[in-house]
Amino acid sequence: MDKHNRPADIYVRFLQLANALRGLPSLPSLDPLEDRILAFVARAGQAKERLSVRDMMAQSELGSPAMLHARLKSMREKGWIVLSDTDDTRRKQIELSQAAWLHFDKLSKCLVQATRDASK
Repeated sequence: MDKHNRPADIYVRFLQLANALRGLPSLPSLDPLEDRILAFVARAGQAKERLSVRDMMAQSELGSPAMLHARLKSMREKGWIVLSDTDDTRRKQIELSQAAWLHFDKLSKCLVQATRDASK
């Protein structure tokens, strides 16, 4: 395989394009744990699964319930997630905000562009 045409080049190009997005006006940045939480919420949303605050706080691999609650509050204030009512008004469902979905759309376009660039 040609050294200048290896699969890793696609990923590196994607990282370059995604990094360029960070320089554009958008939502406030997330810390690494918030990134993991965002990915968890996105996967649940993509699978059409309901994810309540209580469900998220039970994810011990992401941290303690108190830490997760603080991060969810921060992510909500930053505009990455929204909390919606459920049938039980004591329970809130976590969903990505419209702005977060748009961010994922932009990242997807970066990935598509990186694969196109590699085929040139």
